[in-house]
Amino acid sequence: MNGQEPQPILIWGAGAIGGILGAYWARAGIPVLMVDIVEDHVRACRTTGLDLTGPVEAFRQVVPSVMPAELTGRYSTIVLAVKAQATDSAMSMLAPHLADDGFVLSAQNGLNELAIARVVGKERTMGCFVNYGADWLGPGEILFGNRAAVVVGEIDGSVRARTRRMFELLSVFEPNAVLTDNIWGYLWGKLAYGAMLFATALTNDSMSDNFADPRRFVVFDTLAREVMAVAAARKVTPVGFNGFDPACFAPGAPEQGARDSIAALAEFNRHTAKTHSGIHRDLAVRKRKTEVDPQIGVIAELGTEAGIATPAIRKLVALIHDIEDGRRTMAYETFAELIAVCQGTAAPGLQKD
Repeated sequence: MNGQEPQPILIWGAGAIGGILGAYWARAGIPVLMVDIVEDHVRACRTTGLDLTGPVEAFRQVVPSVMPAELTGRYSTIVLAVKAQATDSAMSMLAPHLADDGFVLSAQNGLNELAIARVVGKERTMGCFVNYGADWLGPGEILFGNRAAVVVGEIDGSVRARTRRMFELLSVFEPNAVLTDNIWGYLWGKLAYGAMLFATALTNDSMSDNFADPRRFVVFDTLAREVMAVAAARKVTPVGFNGFDPACFAPGAPEQGARDSIAALAEFNRHTAKTHSGIHRDLAVRKRKTEVDPQIGVIAELGTEAGIATPAIRKLVALIHDIEDGRRTMAYETFAELIAVCQGTAAPGLQKD
């Protein structure tokens, strides 16, 4: 790299999240370099270009891209955008490429900031919340289904020059991006919503149809309340986004607020080209393991540490594994197993283990 040229942002993982960020930044003239393990995808991105499709905006953009073995140099800004279960392996590969004064930003689902900080330290870890809808369709092609919340913040709650710079960069992609001093609040809010999305993947119904079905309300309500109970025990105040209000599921919150919030989620998801979650796509289309353990299973682990029971979350994790391993199919009968657990759970999330 020429010393006179700005150092590129390194994006590790050029899939649904990282690929879209890379395409938008490259189109805006911001130096960027993507790293991915899928050779055909890397080749397409750097030669014919990354083709974004969907209702938000459609364009093709060549983005410099390499395989991990091809990467050289050290970088001050690294965006980690791999599946949560790949965080540890990705960190082992990218850590040598992180500059001494650099940081890693987690553009992922879950609490991966904890795993990143264990490798490079809290000081070199930045949090990010993303909720826009996207799917990797194949080498060089990503569906951009809908715009949604994008939030960035330091994990210690401070706001620094580097945080503001990252906010400016994310605003190139999402004009309504948010700079926050409570990134953990957004991440825990997303965990509750994420638990609901895993439940929607138990069937082949759309996200909107799942949320609109009154029979399934008890599941979404119970899952969110379990997550909120664990968050409260960890003294985190979750933040709402895109129609989801975590306060409606706080310990002791009335049921009507929860019903209104889930109805809002049904309406929000009714207006996106991404009709099913990425979890559903992993199970039904790509036939691969999901992020269920690092994204949802971790809540049960943290609940145990805090003395909070999470029977619905534990059952959901087990059902997802059953589908992954071929023991169950994606069907309402599978969802009904979770309904049964939730209907037998009094005051969800408040019992001691």
